[in-house]
Amino acid sequence: MIMMKIIVAVIAAAAGSWLGSRWISCLYLQRQEILSFPHKIQDQNQCRLYFLPACLGIPFAFYLLSASIEIPTAFFPLFYIYFLVLFTVTDWEQQVIFDNMLIPFALMGIVAALSSDASLLNHLLAALGGGFLFLFLAILTKGGIGGGDIKLIAALGLWLGTSSLLMVIATGIIMGGIAALCMLLSGHKKRTDTFAYGPYFAIAALLLLFH
Repeated sequence: MIMMKIIVAVIAAAAGSWLGSRWISCLYLQRQEILSFPHKIQDQNQCRLYFLPACLGIPFAFYLLSASIEIPTAFFPLFYIYFLVLFTVTDWEQQVIFDNMLIPFALMGIVAALSSDASLLNHLLAALGGGFLFLFLAILTKGGIGGGDIKLIAALGLWLGTSSLLMVIATGIIMGGIAALCMLLSGHKKRTDTFAYGPYFAIAALLLLFH
């Protein structure tokens, strides 16, 4: 069974990285006007072919090898991991999270909630509350929080519910704050530069899954 899980993780990572990289490349080409670094598209598309399989394969394998996890019941978590990795990649590369990716992720979150014992109302309230909270923060910080971050938090609310979403928000803010401080101190960022918080919320959501 362990070997079967490893094989499934490798196949899923190979197929997912190929499809995901092509999807990202197409979105970059179609929406260049919203990208932060359009001149880097070609280099990023090439580099992604090398690191994306590992970025997907490691969490896939780690989750599948977790105790009592059966392959037939792992569809929703693998879908969850897949999209969080893609969000992390696009936000790190171009400081953007595409609606084309967020919409299927959010819809699958509703399906996942309906198929479990979780309260759909709680998940819907988490999505609304998280979305409005980050909209307020975006207004308060005058764009310090982007629209992609607002939608990502709302979509995560559909997957996680209120208590887990609060943990992800708190962890993501702490991680992002530490990373931003390190970049400022090292000279990689200036106080006036934009900073992508989305990857840290995505990573926090992944850590919650593996907890």
